Amino acid sequence: MFSNKDVLETIAMVEKEHLDIRTITMGISLLGCIRDSAEETAQKVYDLVCRKAENIVKTAAELSGEYGIPIVNKRVSVTPVSLITAAFPEKAPLVGKALDRAAATLGIDFLGGYSALVHKATAEYERTFIRTIPEVLATTERLCASVNVGSTKSGINMEAVKLLGEIFKEAAELTKDKDGIGAAKLVAFCNAVEDNPFMAGAFHGVGEADTVINVGVSGPGVVKHALEQIPDADLTEAAEMIKRTAFKITRAGQLVAKEAARRLHAEFGIVDLSLAPTPAMGDSVAQILEELGIECVGGHGTTAALAMLNDAVKKGGVMASSRVGGLSGAFIPVSEDIGMIHAAEQGKITLDKLEAMTCVCSVGLDMIAIPGDTPATTIAAMIADEAAIGMINNKTTAVRIIPAPGKGVGDEVSFGGLLGRAPVMPVHNCDSSKFINRGGNIPAPIHSFKN
Repeated sequence: MFSNKDVLETIAMVEKEHLDIRTITMGISLLGCIRDSAEETAQKVYDLVCRKAENIVKTAAELSGEYGIPIVNKRVSVTPVSLITAAFPEKAPLVGKALDRAAATLGIDFLGGYSALVHKATAEYERTFIRTIPEVLATTERLCASVNVGSTKSGINMEAVKLLGEIFKEAAELTKDKDGIGAAKLVAFCNAVEDNPFMAGAFHGVGEADTVINVGVSGPGVVKHALEQIPDADLTEAAEMIKRTAFKITRAGQLVAKEAARRLHAEFGIVDLSLAPTPAMGDSVAQILEELGIECVGGHGTTAALAMLNDAVKKGGVMASSRVGGLSGAFIPVSEDIGMIHAAEQGKITLDKLEAMTCVCSVGLDMIAIPGDTPATTIAAMIADEAAIGMINNKTTAVRIIPAPGKGVGDEVSFGGLLGRAPVMPVHNCDSSKFINRGGNIPAPIHSFKN
């Protein structure tokens, strides 16, 4: 039972501290949609997605009204499209555009799963599929893409890494009239998970049920407010406060997720514990770290503070939900976090520091704008660095880099809404092309051979 105090606390979290359900994401298996032709497959995909998710927006609105908790995003993730189109990969864009039409019909904000899993090697159909990504992202509004290029068990597929460097450049260039937003809808992963509800990297894994509801809860503002109540506490007490707060946030997510699954005739999948920021003031992971005592995010101590935050969120959240999954931690996207934006504008946070922070948080180099003339091999090297962190540490890492067409350091890209804005950050001008052009695979680490 909830006490009066619990109810009042939740109301305060929603009204003053930016508590929300960041996303309800319905995962849908498309394996039953495969037909002899791309045209038939695309039509079956469109019909299935529209039928399965026809009530997701309505249900989210009803739950938001009943529980008084905003549900910001309604999304769908699907089986990696490269698997659905393996017999006709050059025509995969037909399926991608059918998915985008379905997203528009449903009124959802994003649909994820124009994806390929090439963590060990790249089959010819996957190579062809990946090369379709820039065109598809440039000609759709809501579709998102991802490619898994490595894992702890298999190592890193450097051919795929090199290819992705070129794909990011092309996706940005084809959408240069929109500051390269195509690249903002593409993620390169290591150790990608099958139940991630967050975009742009969500896809519905082949090990999942036919239809699943995964929920991502967000509460950076709630955590920051809780820490403001104990300004002189030591770090042990601060960690305990974060744990208790994460427990309450996750409880709200569990309640909504299970009820949404029941009403939408889907299985309850997971609650993702990630603290996901927005460009709104007071809804920032960076500002939590500053509340802990770092004058400006990016300063010395930032990585340690983030490690403590991430661990405490997981410890508190795991106790509050029967199923935890997805990425579960703290996101540090530059363009989507007002504290990160300000630190980047002042030159207080760099790519090197962001890379160090990814060793202890959820994802990786996320929503970072770099000069448009950055070589594709340099972007590939960034992907390789992040993949190595994920591979060695047995965690999910990702890269979502925007090489801003025609822009350089000091300029800004702006996407609006949840994607926010970001100053163009400098990259190292050292040439990594020989390393990237070697190809092959970076072998799996010795600790991967556990069985």
